[in-house]
Amino acid sequence: MREKESMDRKDLLTNILVTVGIFAVATLLAVAFFHYSVNSTSVAIIYILAVMLVARYTNGYVPGMVASFFGVICVNYVFTYPFMHLNFSIDGYPVTFVAMAIISSLTSMLTTQFKKQNQILNEQEKYLMEAEKETMRANLLRAVSHDLRTPLTGIIGMADTYLADSGRLTEEEKSYMVKSISEDANWLLNMVENLLSVTRIRVGETRVNTSPEPLEEVVSEAVQRFRKRLPQARVQVQVPEEFLMVPMDAVLIEQVIINLLENAVYHSGSERMDMYVTREEDEVAFHIRDYGKGIAPERMETIFDGGGTGGNQSGDSHRGMGIGLSICKTIVNAHEGTIWVNNWGQGAEFVFILPLREDRNNGK
Repeated sequence: MREKESMDRKDLLTNILVTVGIFAVATLLAVAFFHYSVNSTSVAIIYILAVMLVARYTNGYVPGMVASFFGVICVNYVFTYPFMHLNFSIDGYPVTFVAMAIISSLTSMLTTQFKKQNQILNEQEKYLMEAEKETMRANLLRAVSHDLRTPLTGIIGMADTYLADSGRLTEEEKSYMVKSISEDANWLLNMVENLLSVTRIRVGETRVNTSPEPLEEVVSEAVQRFRKRLPQARVQVQVPEEFLMVPMDAVLIEQVIINLLENAVYHSGSERMDMYVTREEDEVAFHIRDYGKGIAPERMETIFDGGGTGGNQSGDSHRGMGIGLSICKTIVNAHEGTIWVNNWGQGAEFVFILPLREDRNNGK
């Protein structure tokens, strides 16, 4: 209650100071105009403008209505003959002052109404952003529950089998189990890196801090990290010849590229892929193509929303698409970009676009 009263007093004080300040400046201008032109029409326009500014920079209808009333009185009392007297009986003046009062009042009401509508729209936009963040969290949790639980189960099962039956297992079987445990552990490490990447997005917001980064270096670093993890994969890379500085969080975008390349290897059934980057006006588009099976049309709409939980067509049961692609979408959206997938003649193609203008990313 005290906090609300304090806010009310603060708003009241702000309204009074803003109204008095604007009317003081308007009066000085009106005196100057009247001194040089002896024309009350210009003075009336100045006070109407003052009423608009009061309505714009104060809260509620009252300041604008009060400003409208005092504007009419001031024009009549100070700038209309006989000076320093109220006189609405002079021929033609009643109509002028009534018109000024109506115009000032309507202007104040419309300006205040516009501010309220703008506030409502901002609140709705904020609500939609919150809803989007909640959906993102739900999708990530669903993807995490699938993509992390299955490899953990595999590691535990293989380890238990190895410990219980190590005496009866052949060296080939032991080697297979240890290799499977290592693969699953590396997959879990990759998932943890993905989750840590998301924590770089600012808490409470859906955007990231960006800075201009050289496109070629970011792509090169991502591809090198990918080749260290999967040396058997063959990636053909092509970037624009011109030197491009793209506003981004380099670590996050590298993670997106790695996720998409690994996804292409694990789920396409092919170890060959192409990655090329193109510039399109004020955007850059990253394309990752594989030469595999493509993606079923019914999965296109949900594939970035943790939709990998329905199993995968590659037969690799412990590697679902869900968390990796969901995080890709989260990161790209945080850069105010877009991401999508489609099938082409010989496989699937993932594309994501980033804006080249830094002000779009930082919301300036």
